[in-house]
Parts: sequence; C-alpha cells; structure tokens
Amino acid sequence: MRLLVVGGGPAGAAAALQARELGAEVTLLEADQVGGTSLNRGPAPVRTLARAARLARDWWSWERFGLEGAQPVPDLDAVLANSAGVARYAHDKKDVAGQMRRYGIDLVEYLGPVRFADPHTVRATDGRSWHGDRVIIAVGGHPARLPVPGGELALSYADIRSLQALPPDVAVIGGADTGCQIASIFADFGVRVLLFEAGPRIVPGADSTVSAALRAAFEAKGMRVCTGARVRSLERSGEKVAIQFTRGGPVECASAAAVFAAVGWPASLAELDLDAAGVKGGAQAIPVNHWLRTNVEHIFAAGDVNGRSKLVQTARLEGRIAALNAVRGPTRQMAYEAVPSGSFTDPEYGSVGMTESQAALEHDIAVGTARYDDLIRPVADGQPDGFCKLIADRSSHAILGAHVLGEYSAETVQVVATAMSAGMKVEQLAEMQFAFPTFTEAVGMAARKVCRSLDIGQFPPAWSFLEGAE
Repeated sequence: MRLLVVGGGPAGAAAALQARELGAEVTLLEADQVGGTSLNRGPAPVRTLARAARLARDWWSWERFGLEGAQPVPDLDAVLANSAGVARYAHDKKDVAGQMRRYGIDLVEYLGPVRFADPHTVRATDGRSWHGDRVIIAVGGHPARLPVPGGELALSYADIRSLQALPPDVAVIGGADTGCQIASIFADFGVRVLLFEAGPRIVPGADSTVSAALRAAFEAKGMRVCTGARVRSLERSGEKVAIQFTRGGPVECASAAAVFAAVGWPASLAELDLDAAGVKGGAQAIPVNHWLRTNVEHIFAAGDVNGRSKLVQTARLEGRIAALNAVRGPTRQMAYEAVPSGSFTDPEYGSVGMTESQAALEHDIAVGTARYDDLIRPVADGQPDGFCKLIADRSSHAILGAHVLGEYSAETVQVVATAMSAGMKVEQLAEMQFAFPTFTEAVGMAARKVCRSLDIGQFPPAWSFLEGAE
C-alpha cells in the first residue's frame, strides 16, 4: 500500500514516519523545507526571540539581587541571527530530511504548491505527479490577512526577522496567543506597544483569570491594551502607519512605526483544489471525523489543516493516528481532553483541560488557586507574581483543568496534563511529593486547596501556614 502525505510539518512528518514503520510505501511532499512552521518560522525561532526579550527584561531586577551593570542594548541583527540559528540547529542536529530518506521515505522538498488532479493523484506546477492508495493532507496553515482597507500594510510574526532595527513603537492587531506573544516580545525589548483585541478580553480562549492577570501585567509594563476595539483601516502616513479603529463609538485614531496583525490562522487550502479530490473543505479548515478522515474514505487530514487544535504537540499525534488509521483502517480515535499548551509571553501562561467557565457548564466544580507569592522559589527568583488554578469535579474528584500564569507556567502545567491523562484524582495529586523549592509545588498546593474545599484527603486548614494563606 502506498501512502501519499502532502505537507512536511509536524503532522506530515509524524504521519510519514508512522506509516513507514507500519510497512507502507510512503511519499512525503513538502512545498518548502521539511519541518514546517514549527521549526522554520514559528515556535522554535519565536521562543528564541522571547528568551532574548526576557533576558533584557531581567535587567530591571539586577539591583534587587545586588548586581550592578549597564542596561543591555539589543543588537537586533544578532538577536535575529541567533533565532534563525535555532531553526538551523534543529535541521542540522536532527538531520530531519536525511533521517527520513534513510527510513525509506520518498521525501520531495522545495516543491512549491501542489494540487489534486483526482482523488488519488497530486500534481506539482512542474508537471510531476504522485499517486497514493491513501492520502494524508497536512499542509498546515498561514497568517490571515487583515481584512480592512490598507490591510496589506500589516506585518505578520514571520516579518519580525526582516526588520532592520527595532521600531520605536508597534501596534499589534489581535490579542489572542500569537498577538500577545508579539506584543510581549517587543515590550520587553523596550518598544512602546499598542495592542488591539476585538473581543472583550485578551487571550479569549484562556481562563478568564489568566486573561485579566495578563492584561494587568501588560499594562504595568506600559503597554496600552484596547479591548472591544475593531480596526477599520490602515494608511501610510509618512514614516508611520495610521490606524483607525472604533470601540463601539466614534472613530479613533492611533499610529505606529510598524503594525503587526495576528487575526487568525486558516488552513492553506487555496492551491490544493480539493474539489478535484471530492474533499469538502470550509474557508478555514477541512472537517474530519474522530478518525481524522475527511468525507472521502481514503483521504485524511491532520494538523492545523483540520482546525481542531493548531498546536505542534497535537499535530504530531494527529499525524501518527491518521497514518495508523490510513494504513490499518479506522482503529484509533483522537482525543483532546488533556492537551497542555503554553505561551511565550511575559508573564508566561499555560493551560490544560477546561476553563472554569467551561467546567461549570457541565460539572459541579471545586476550584483551588495557589499564589506564587506563597511559594519560596518564585520569591527567591524575584518573580512572585503568578498563580496556579486547579479545577476538579466535586462528585468524581476528577481533574478537569489547570491554568497557570507566571514563570515556568508551560512546564508546570505539564504535570497536571500528565495527571489528567493517567486518570489521577485530585487527592492523589495533592499528595505528590514535589521537589522543594520549585514552581511546580503550586500544583500540589492548589490540589490541597481543592481537597479542603471538598473535605477530603485529611488536609486540614491548620496546615495552610506551612504553604501560604488560604
């Protein structure tokens, strides 16, 4: 059986490797370099930029630790070169393309866009074509264009690497995860930042307490945050970009040296000609069932292209499951209940499972929140602002979700994700012996607060002085 995988990002690469291990003949087609956005333009390089910005931010705490020295001055060329170097390291160290070929995968890179010629055949612009008994679509997504007059003046996160110098001020349109990351990086580099979000709060997919605390932290560092704001137009005005926007009233104006838009991540479907394959796809994504199968029996879709999660870790698992179901038949469904995610903002935030409002719709819940300033490690590190919120079901004691804001949030929330995947009850998590002093202790503290609320596990309130106030 021959499997044709279209797209060499995390979903496509994982699908190709899994299918090959199952004995299929595999062809993997990639428009650019294998690795996709996650290695070449997205999380890996952006996380490196965020690290440089965080180091610049830490200068403000030197005096508290008895350190002296001049404020670091960002060398943008060097910062961007290091960011690009991380992407090269991933390719050079792992030798992704070479490893795939050594596994027997027919990898074709730098192919440009391809399109379906029929339900089993894909053709490139140079006339070459490839056939598959089964097909997995994993072409990923791309930044959405800002749909307003002058929208072409807005840059995307990928354009950061093309900057010649740090702009004095920046406007970011879109206050979800990507927009907040862009805004946070520039703010830590000392750039004046104006952040627009059309909804009532930033990071609308996060728990409301995370949204509120992140906004407060942004504003405390001088960022201007405009929620309920709809940008109406962009226009070049000398060396600046003029921005017209409304907040439910008259038109307001602002300007910035550079404008970045982060207003969505639709699937990259324009060139694919899904109609030729008989695949039904919407404007944003290709619908799939629990087995990641499209409406066409032998065609599957994994990763950002199906619109279900848009996270690297999920894309990899979806790729594996799509390959398993394509090669062996529909034997495994995809689950999304315990997928941890984290940000590159300052402060960081991490989440897994349901938000408090989501959980309250379906469950009778108990909530425990551990504050970072009740722990030794955050205070010792000079980062006492943050919290860990844990949500559990009162009846079953199942852990429903966790939301962490502050240093090491993305790492801390992984502990809860592991516990959820293992089916642990909240009282079991409360008795975990977390290393001292660490940020992860917040998980145990939050779990014990939930247990006290439920009157289980013999964690009396009198113990609270050992780990912070209730």
